Amino acid sequence: MTSLYRQRVILLLSIAVISFSRVSAQQVIHSLNLQDVKVNDSFWSPKLKVWKTVTVYDVFDKLEGKYDPDRPDIKAEKEKWGRTRNAFLNFDMVAQGKVDTKAHDGPPWYDGLVYETIRGAADLLAEYPDPKLEQKIDAYIDRIAAAQAVDPDGYINTYTTLTQPTMRWGQNGGEDRWQHDVYNSGMLIDAGIHYYKATGKTKLLKVGVKLSNYIYKVIGPAPKSNVIPGHGGPEEAMLRLYQLFKTHPSLKEKMGMPVDEKNYLAVAKFWIDERGNYGEKDGSHSRKSDGAYNQDQMPVVQQKTIEGHAVRATLLATGVTATALETKNPAYIRTVNNYWDNMIGKRMFITGGEGAIAQDERFGPDYFLPESAYLETCASISSGFFSEQMNELDADGKYMDEFERVAYNNLLSGVSLSGDHYFYENPLIANNHQRWAWHDCPCCPPMILKMVSALPQYIYGYNNNNLYVNLFIGSEANIKLNGTNVLLKQTTGYPWKGNTKVEVNIAHPKTFTINIRIPGWAQNKENPFDLYLSNVGGTVALKVNGKTVPVQINKGYAVVNRSWKKGDVIELMLPVQPRIVTVSDSVKTIKNKLAIAAGPIVYGFESIDNPGLKDYSVASGLILKTTYQPDLLNGVNVIIGQATNSAGQDVRFTAIPFYSLGNRTPGAPYQVWMPEKHN
Repeated sequence: MTSLYRQRVILLLSIAVISFSRVSAQQVIHSLNLQDVKVNDSFWSPKLKVWKTVTVYDVFDKLEGKYDPDRPDIKAEKEKWGRTRNAFLNFDMVAQGKVDTKAHDGPPWYDGLVYETIRGAADLLAEYPDPKLEQKIDAYIDRIAAAQAVDPDGYINTYTTLTQPTMRWGQNGGEDRWQHDVYNSGMLIDAGIHYYKATGKTKLLKVGVKLSNYIYKVIGPAPKSNVIPGHGGPEEAMLRLYQLFKTHPSLKEKMGMPVDEKNYLAVAKFWIDERGNYGEKDGSHSRKSDGAYNQDQMPVVQQKTIEGHAVRATLLATGVTATALETKNPAYIRTVNNYWDNMIGKRMFITGGEGAIAQDERFGPDYFLPESAYLETCASISSGFFSEQMNELDADGKYMDEFERVAYNNLLSGVSLSGDHYFYENPLIANNHQRWAWHDCPCCPPMILKMVSALPQYIYGYNNNNLYVNLFIGSEANIKLNGTNVLLKQTTGYPWKGNTKVEVNIAHPKTFTINIRIPGWAQNKENPFDLYLSNVGGTVALKVNGKTVPVQINKGYAVVNRSWKKGDVIELMLPVQPRIVTVSDSVKTIKNKLAIAAGPIVYGFESIDNPGLKDYSVASGLILKTTYQPDLLNGVNVIIGQATNSAGQDVRFTAIPFYSLGNRTPGAPYQVWMPEKHN
């Protein structure tokens, strides 16, 4: 055992002792299987229909090169090549035995985007079987498997094979930050798991297992290679592979190769623990570090803030949280709490956006929240996954508050209402900011598919003798609680209306607790750390079988414990009227400005509705009126109020949901924060 390794062990043990009391208080909950939830919701169902019939096909087709370039970078590429790039040609070239051709379609992470799209499509298949889509994916999997088959080790990363084959995993003068060998591997493993769960087919899973076995063989403690992912995400994928075989041991027999799931957990932990440990004194196990950019500036268990590339950081955070859920490692739990508290309390934008700075697509310093910030779609989505995992770890509604903030704002903003144009960035003020059909780095559409397809499984949760209603989405869920089947049916007018009804269907009376999330904004707590502030001016009401019951809140949930019987009904009323949101005095970039929200939705002002918008100001005590307009932007609540123009005249303003901006006139000027008028 090296001296550095001994020091790391002592550090982990010390943190474990300090953090034990916090761990013992964890109330772990579980999300549902996608097949156990059916969505029937006036807000989400029409969107899901677009995503499963338009978006998933659109992304696959464009990965195949079936698109008309609408950006200068890819227009120039087509003019040079005489064709558009095709991600699947890379697999075909490798399958033909081509090596070191110095030619590759798309960026190094194009393989990963294929795998991520397969994962999102697989989850859609689990909910909405589609033989045409399944057949399409099977054909892609054949091409991927053929590319792997030519390598005796099971290694596959088309960019490295075709352009720098001696530099696997970024070694021998390579750089995994650019090559994405490890990231692409993680996304392949993840796709194989999801496709197996959706269809029962194992071909892609076998590709992932063979690759995982090779990774375990060559990456790890000395004398193996000291390689960590250049991009966070593979940590969670390897953990999920471990969990799959742990819970389905008979599946090993179908793989046709050795499977020891403990090896996959060991790799996941190595990729977490090895960050910050990039050079021992004797240099025998050293490697290049990308520092805070890749969360490699110090050991993970010492990190107190969330730093670097926002997508890499939040995907790593998700993986560490998932591993903490599995291992109950107190050092990991301490770290993810540090990450989340810093992200939500000092670095999150009102729409759930993350990553203030365009250079290196990274987090800015605490309280640096400019309106023109970068706010990559992928970063908000990965932060949403992180918040959901934190909710599973600690059963606190504040985490789903922030998941919901992402879902109704920055996530939905990333894809057009038509389902075939996308935003990479989502600034809070812009002029001529347009969604694109395809991009030189089209990482956001696959991530959007991953999140929207996973959404149904997060509506409810369960643990021991508790059920949780996390999201207000019309749906039915079949949950096994301590051996008893419980059917929940939810109907709701959310987010436009505050009424939600949950019906309980159970064969025999049974005593358990149903926990219904009460959003922080409904309790006049816009942000758990007061980064944003608001007062909704309304109250929460709760009824059981028509009788009003006290709203007893514990960790963000209204707690109802009773003997439940078939036909029992819970009714919740949330105050979704418009509210003014202000920001902490610590934030100087949007000082003396106001924003408007209603329920979970943040609103914006578009020049189409507001001539002279750039000169408007509003008073903090203004009266706001809501109207539902079914023929506008596929049906939205519009907020109307009074502003003052540059001449001091009163003018009417119209605000629409942030996610709907840019859908009528692409590039129309808009803003979210409005200067406060002082009398």
